[in-house]
Amino acid sequence: MKLSLLITTKIKQVLVSSALVLLGSTSVITATTAYGADDLPYQLPYYNSKEFTPHWIESGSEALDGFHQIPPFSFTNQDGEEVSEKDFDNKVYVAGFFFSTCPGICPMIRSKLAKVQEAFIDDDNVKILQHSIRPHTDTVELLKAYADKNGIVSNKWYLATGERDAIYSLAKSAYFASDDLGNLQNTEDFLHTESLLLIDQNRHIRGIYNGLNSASVDYLIADIKALESEEKSPANKVDAEHE
Repeated sequence: MKLSLLITTKIKQVLVSSALVLLGSTSVITATTAYGADDLPYQLPYYNSKEFTPHWIESGSEALDGFHQIPPFSFTNQDGEEVSEKDFDNKVYVAGFFFSTCPGICPMIRSKLAKVQEAFIDDDNVKILQHSIRPHTDTVELLKAYADKNGIVSNKWYLATGERDAIYSLAKSAYFASDDLGNLQNTEDFLHTESLLLIDQNRHIRGIYNGLNSASVDYLIADIKALESEEKSPANKVDAEHE
């Protein structure tokens, strides 16, 4: 298959290991970066292109000035309320794509995202954002019924609908979604992908995961915790005081 997903894992607090999990295969290719004993023990890379080449940049570094971020957006959630980038200010969130009547991969991904919701249900700094790829049929009423049926918690897990062109433009230019990123269904639903993306407190892409794979989602949960720890690191506190 075309898709390879980059995931990261901690190794004894001195190594950062990113693993490429090839879908449909058990092969794992790892690329390891060493850090000194006094460095942050678990550093996630940054991504700025559709190739998802990892960039190892220290959090708070000037190298992040102008680095790729998810731009402002405005959609409508399952409660009929506006959902925008402002709802995710200083939050970690998981982004993905779906449609409510999908009988295939979407229910499986939903079950994995339910694990994320459960793991962070009491953490207001972690959210989930799924964009409908069929907004013309995914009305607010339908999304609300879908959310209620599947235990999706408002203000924790957002189901976004809106203008189709706006969703697809954001998907391609911001999240780098394409037919190479997931399961190509047809030309109309090219975003029907199993990929989940991890977005940090500054709207940088920090990870991409296979939403159908339990182990990959376990890595996602661990990486969310790492991002929260990263934000609380002494270096970031010093940067915040100087702003």
